[in-house]
Amino acid sequence: MSDAVSDDANRRDFLYVATGGVAAVGAVMAAWPLVHQMNPSADVRALATIEVDISQIEVGQSVTVKWQGKPVFIRRRTEEEIQTAEAVPMDELPDPQLDADRREKPEWLVMLGICTHLGCVPLGQAGDFGGWFCPCHGSHYDTSGRIRLGPAPKNLEIPPYEFVSDSVILIG
Repeated sequence: MSDAVSDDANRRDFLYVATGGVAAVGAVMAAWPLVHQMNPSADVRALATIEVDISQIEVGQSVTVKWQGKPVFIRRRTEEEIQTAEAVPMDELPDPQLDADRREKPEWLVMLGICTHLGCVPLGQAGDFGGWFCPCHGSHYDTSGRIRLGPAPKNLEIPPYEFVSDSVILIG
C-alpha cells in the first residue's frame, strides 16, 4: 500500500509541476503582445535620427529642419557672432553656460527651436542680442541660444548631434 501512495504522490507532484509550467508559458505568451505593442512603430524609429546636408548653408544663414516633429535651428555663425557669444560674462546669464559647451564647432550652432518658457517657436536673428526672439512672451536669446532677457527659464536646448563629415550633420 505504501507503494501506491508513493506513486500517487509522484503523479500529483508531476501534475502540479506540469500545470505550473503550462500556466507560466501561457502567461508569457499572453503578455508578449501587450509588451510588444509598447515598442515604437517603424515611422517613429525612422524619425529617431536625421542627416542634414549643411554644404549649401552660407555664413550668417540659418535653416530650420524637423526632427521628431520639433524644429531644429542650424546656424552657420559669422566670426562676429562667435566672438560676441564667447565674450558674454557668465554673471549676466540667467542660465549660465559657456558657448563652447553648446557647440561642437564654433561656426555651427545646432539647437531645438522651442522656447523654454511655453514652447513657442522663436524668430531668428531678432531680439535685443541678435540671436532669437520669442514674440509670444518676449524672451530674448543671444547668438549662442542662451536666454538673456524675458520669462524663459533656460537656454534653448541642444539636441544630440554629430558631424558625420564636413558637410553632413546627424541629429539624434
